[in-house]
Amino acid sequence: MAGAVAGVGVGFGLSCSTTKLSHRHSSSSSSSSSKTTRPCCVKMAVSLDEKKKKYTLQKSEEAFAAAKELMPGGVNSPVRAFKSVGGQPILMDSVKGSHMWDIDGNEYIDYVGSWGPAIIGHADDEVLAALAETMKKGTSFGAPCLLENTLAEMVISAVPSIEMVRFVNSGTEACMGVLRLARAYTGKERIIKFEGCYHGHADPFLVKAGSGVATLGLPDSPGVPKGATYETLTAPFNDISAVENLFETNKGEIAAMILEPVVGNSGFIAPKPEFLNAIRKITKENGALLIFDEVMTGFRLSYGGAQEYFGVTPDLTTLGKIIGGGLPVGAYGGRREIMEMVAPAGPMYQAGTLSGNPLAMTAGIHTLKRLQEPGSYTYLDKITGELVQGIVDAGKKAGHAMCGGYIRGMFGFFFTEGPVYNFGDAKKSDTAKFARFYRGMLEEGVYFAPSQFEAGFTSLAHTPEDIQKTIAAAEKVLQQI
Repeated sequence: MAGAVAGVGVGFGLSCSTTKLSHRHSSSSSSSSSKTTRPCCVKMAVSLDEKKKKYTLQKSEEAFAAAKELMPGGVNSPVRAFKSVGGQPILMDSVKGSHMWDIDGNEYIDYVGSWGPAIIGHADDEVLAALAETMKKGTSFGAPCLLENTLAEMVISAVPSIEMVRFVNSGTEACMGVLRLARAYTGKERIIKFEGCYHGHADPFLVKAGSGVATLGLPDSPGVPKGATYETLTAPFNDISAVENLFETNKGEIAAMILEPVVGNSGFIAPKPEFLNAIRKITKENGALLIFDEVMTGFRLSYGGAQEYFGVTPDLTTLGKIIGGGLPVGAYGGRREIMEMVAPAGPMYQAGTLSGNPLAMTAGIHTLKRLQEPGSYTYLDKITGELVQGIVDAGKKAGHAMCGGYIRGMFGFFFTEGPVYNFGDAKKSDTAKFARFYRGMLEEGVYFAPSQFEAGFTSLAHTPEDIQKTIAAAEKVLQQI
């Protein structure tokens, strides 16, 4: 069971007491022998007790200086730029299992996991072998292939809300498509999103967004016309009364409500126990669709995603990351009568040249097969709980205000006493202290997301030794900052 850690109650956001809640388990969450739950051994980082070579980023510094002349900010996604933690990005050279190596030869225990997809570990041998076989047949068809059927069947059988699915190429694209679909199906235009929730960089969603927008201090984005966001309404996460007020003042005008059922783009923020059930009830009463953005939580909190974990079924769901096994992918799906609005079955147009790419389908299929093995989610729950408990305990012992939480393979912590129920609470975190902690952990060989406002991820490849080394590193750094 996922638990509350030093200030987190699962289902209660980040709180100041230790709490445990029961929840639904899928069959894939059952316990099993150590043979099925322990990952394969991978190359380990140098022990903290051993003499290490001097940490240097000389090659990364040189390469990034060149990159800034070639790409805006030197990166192809803003949060990679290290703006909120200081210093400069680290250029990675290779990954395997739970570890990464940069171009200077430094080794890191990785808790970013390519921002979530690497739930069975980086560069898994079985996935790589399957990709090699698929590549022999070609890398892109621009036509239907049988692999699309296979992955679609797996997604539909796993996710409670999905009866039909459309594959796309990214989480942003999935959210764009699902929003257009919700408006087409309901004949209404207004949507509700939550402050600090990030649903990609499409114009209608760049209102009080989290993730890189929050990291860079951009509440909205220049270049987004007022008309694109006019129909977007916002409310604080976990605030039921605010949602009720929006429906009351916009009666009969709201097409859908979209949210991350567990927020990962303001840091890790879990829903209060009554929140998801309440908004499910409110949307039904008002003829609006409920959309869960499970790009991050899908297949990570349980095999059926957050909706299976919490027992709340939305009308539509977006997916990404894990279902592509590390390759570019996205998807949206839901009830059959809604999905049949999508072209060519219906009038709502959406298309994509690389959608259903055979390589992405292959990686997704083999990743999901691994997650079906008994004990997978039990193992993720165990190691993630130990990690967060260890870090927060170390912080409190060193005199820092800290709180943190986790569910299965997703976690986060803040440099504030908490509780953290929404983005406003998250912004109370001492981001300058987080930046010092972050840079210290890099030198100790631990790689977290370079922002206080991003969740962390564990994988089946993380070993108990990885966890203990990370906690030991945190104890050292937290005493120094």
